[in-house]
Amino acid sequence: MFLKGRPLSLTVLDYGLFRVHGPPARDIGLMGALIVTDAGERVLVDSGLPAKYAADPFAAGEEDALHSFGQVLEIGAHNLPGAQMALCGVNEVDLMIQSHTHIDHIGGMFADPHVPMVVSSAERKLPKPLYWTGGQPWDWPERTYCCVEGDGQIGPGFAYLSCPGHAPGQLAFVIDLQETGRVIWTSDAISRPSEVSQGFAGSWDEEQALFHAKRLLTMEHDLVIYGHCPQQWKTLRKAPDYYS
Repeated sequence: MFLKGRPLSLTVLDYGLFRVHGPPARDIGLMGALIVTDAGERVLVDSGLPAKYAADPFAAGEEDALHSFGQVLEIGAHNLPGAQMALCGVNEVDLMIQSHTHIDHIGGMFADPHVPMVVSSAERKLPKPLYWTGGQPWDWPERTYCCVEGDGQIGPGFAYLSCPGHAPGQLAFVIDLQETGRVIWTSDAISRPSEVSQGFAGSWDEEQALFHAKRLLTMEHDLVIYGHCPQQWKTLRKAPDYYS
């Protein structure tokens, strides 16, 4: 285990809004999570788009050929991880977790190189982070990687689940909170509920994606937070609000 304390709070971090061309066309929130334990440990899960998108989203999208997939609708300096965590009074973290390495999850991968990063072994074994199909411009930054396989514990009441399908090393998480109860953070293992009936068309491995989605949804839970659900995004508590 990487943490001593139990989760005390979970904050949804708002990394901006993106329009997917489809099908189906949809506006999705880009998000990460800040988890604080009762031992004072601070954990950042994912870090949104690269910072260049906050400076000039159109030019960044052109550079990455991201416009073939969709377009950034809203992003600014206030949507970067540091600014989002500052809303919660947090200036540094003790652990970073990478759910997978697509472009909208790895923007801060080079930040805080002294902080250990948990990542799936399957993802870390890739020659480069997945980034985006328009290219893979990033090498793996030098830092301490804590590579995990299968399912296991980040800490007491905080588990990671190996859910390959959307990406080779996709991780999802189970976070037990005192008031909210058991939260399943699917990340892109299930971006939105309709993916299940649609069979995860276009995923890296559709069969595995469907298998793990069904596995997640049959687990005991009080709340499921999906990776990119347009309807749920509007209702989620976001920084500085939190789940406890």
